[in-house]
Parts: sequence; C-alpha cells; structure tokens
Amino acid sequence: MKIDGSCHCGFIKYQAEVDPEGVYVCHCTDCQSISGGAFRWAVSVPETDFKLLAGTPKTYVKTAESGATSRQLFCPECASPLYSTAVDKEPKTFNPRLGTARQRADLAPKLEVWCGSAQNWAAVQGSAKKRNGNKLRIVPRRGESHGAQ
Repeated sequence: MKIDGSCHCGFIKYQAEVDPEGVYVCHCTDCQSISGGAFRWAVSVPETDFKLLAGTPKTYVKTAESGATSRQLFCPECASPLYSTAVDKEPKTFNPRLGTARQRADLAPKLEVWCGSAQNWAAVQGSAKKRNGNKLRIVPRRGESHGAQ
C-alpha cells in the first residue's frame, strides 16, 4: 500500500510503500517518552520503499537499555516525530510514525509489543496480537484474563 505524509507544519514530506499487516504499536517506556503518548504507532519498511520528498529532518540518537541505538528523526520546525531507523544495522529499515500518514485511518495495528509497559488505561481496539518484548506470546492487559486464543 502506498502512503504519503508530512509533519504537522508541512516542512517534511515523505512517501512509502508499506504492508498494512505489519502495522504495530509499541508500549515500551522509551516510545512513551519520545512520542509523548501511551504508545508509538508505526510500520517497518525497507529503506528502498521509503522516500523523503521535501525537507531535511533533525536526528536524535537514542540508546535503549539493551544497548541498541536508533535514529529518531523529526521535523526541525514543528518537532513532529517522523520515523526511526537503527544505527549500523543492514539492511536498513525505516519505521514511519503513522500519525503523520494521510492514510492513517486505513492502518490499524496488527501487533502490540512491550505490552508489559502498557498504560492500564490505554486500549488499542481490534484484534492485534500482543507480545511482551521479543517473546511472541499473548499478553493480557492489566486486569484482563484471556481464555483460549
């Protein structure tokens, strides 16, 4: 699916070819802090399927607790988060922030990650698979129990 988007002020514009089945939200505390929200909503795409159309984003390099580093790219004018990419990892993958995509209504999450850090008041509607960290397993939200999946 082809998407296009921009930061809030329109200084940065991009387009990408994405797989809607790969849309995810991340509940890790880094994503909460960087996004200013309860989670981050994105999709991973190969570098060859992502293209900047206008502007040059500013970069912040984030180091996770694991030691992994990633570039967080945002608009230097309005500070809208735009995408991230790992440092020194090949092949390069870009993770556009889907709140900036014009087609965001068609990009429902299919996966939730780091659910152990999810805010108990924040719920993502739908049937996204949930996992805590890198272990693929269904993780109930606080206060919920899940029967057979």
